[in-house]
Amino acid sequence: MVFDFSELSGLELDALREIGNIGAGNAATALAQMLGAKIDMSVPKVSILPFSEVPDLIGSADLHVVGIYLNASGSAPANILFILPIAKACFLVDMLMGMPLGETKADNFSDMQLSALMELGNIISATYLNALAMFTNLDFRPSVPALGIDMAGAILDAVLAVFGTVADHVLVLETEFTKDDEDIVGHFFLLPEPGSLDTILSSLGVSIG
Repeated sequence: MVFDFSELSGLELDALREIGNIGAGNAATALAQMLGAKIDMSVPKVSILPFSEVPDLIGSADLHVVGIYLNASGSAPANILFILPIAKACFLVDMLMGMPLGETKADNFSDMQLSALMELGNIISATYLNALAMFTNLDFRPSVPALGIDMAGAILDAVLAVFGTVADHVLVLETEFTKDDEDIVGHFFLLPEPGSLDTILSSLGVSIG
């Protein structure tokens, strides 16, 4: 069965937006602690997109990005994809590792720098899943994240090869995290597997009609 996210009602989207709001707030706090800096966040935007439109959302299919992907098993299995442009990834690595901004180069990440990026993706994903678990009383167990550096289109194609067989739309939680008015984080995608979104919404008191 291919689930069409576009069937969601305003009430269902509001419930998901509230989860995004709590998750983003937790993520901003975790980021601030990791970076030792004040992090501001925008109110999350929740949108439902055909997977084919995702490259346009993040800039273009040719954009050089870091992608962090993980699977959450449990009561409502889902996949998480976290994408940030390579320039922002370099900026974050410099901040995470206490290096001068501009030190990290896109073509020369060390194992330690890649590990720092994976930990960042892990923490942001975990904060969203914790918010979801808190609201729904469902169980989510995240896998070890996988990290790829490539063109956005290539990373999305790799995910679509797995996810595209079960759904054709994706739930996007768009939140801007900023430090000193500079946007520092990319896009966060939640990809529930068939039946999972219904389970999540039912536990929130709303259900797919």
